[in-house]
Amino acid sequence: MSQPLDAFRLAGVMGYPALHSRSPRIHNYWFERHRLAGAYLPLELPPDRLEAALRALPALGFSGCNLTIPHKVAAMAIVDEVEDTARRVGAINCVVVRPDGSLVGRNYDGFGFVQSLFEAAPNFRPGDGPVLVLGAGGGARAVIAGLQDAGAKRIMVANRTPAREAALAQDLGVEQLAWEDRSAAVGEAALVVNTTSLGMEGQPELEIDLGRLSPGTLVADIVYIPRETNLLVTAREKGCRTVNGLGMLLHQARPAFRDWFGVMPDATRELRAIIEATM
Repeated sequence: MSQPLDAFRLAGVMGYPALHSRSPRIHNYWFERHRLAGAYLPLELPPDRLEAALRALPALGFSGCNLTIPHKVAAMAIVDEVEDTARRVGAINCVVVRPDGSLVGRNYDGFGFVQSLFEAAPNFRPGDGPVLVLGAGGGARAVIAGLQDAGAKRIMVANRTPAREAALAQDLGVEQLAWEDRSAAVGEAALVVNTTSLGMEGQPELEIDLGRLSPGTLVADIVYIPRETNLLVTAREKGCRTVNGLGMLLHQARPAFRDWFGVMPDATRELRAIIEATM
């Protein structure tokens, strides 16, 4: 939703909690860089206040908002329109207020993930070989949708809970793989992606044997705290290019800022350094 040059622009992130979010630092950096008057705010609210808060956005002069845990799924039933990618993912991470006050829900997590791959490995092409995705939650759905849109032809999914994996496979048309076969599948993959919480700070480690990993394989983890999980450390020791979750966070924010304020910003090295300093 574009605004006059002299307008004061508003957006924010709704979550519970939300005060820990790095998104305000990202968007407020872009306000300053592009010399736009505005503010991006953390909007912490419990689930029972989500509908009222979303419906208040137009009256309060907000151009839109991001959504984080636990609001990404519930918001789908509140907004006036859900775009196709968000419907495939089954979650919204961006709400845009249209000029008539209606709300449209979008999901840019998959876009952010794919852009982070291209940033780290410019010659990588998602369609060049099989992809192994570990996990079947919301992060996995976003990653898979983004990879499919970018041309990935064969995606294998391994998850600790078979029923959740089966639902994802049916919804997105990917191959099911038994969790105990994950290490063997590493040898086939051109891209390995961890979308589980395993390896995240305070969580158990991801147990996977990377003995069959090829040096040409790209290895990604959507976790960004710690900055380098053991998966990425081990993959780099084997000569692989690696990608952590910070790039996904930065790049998913770019099209949201564009939708709200009419400027497609860059995920600069300076911005990355600013966010890394908070981790």
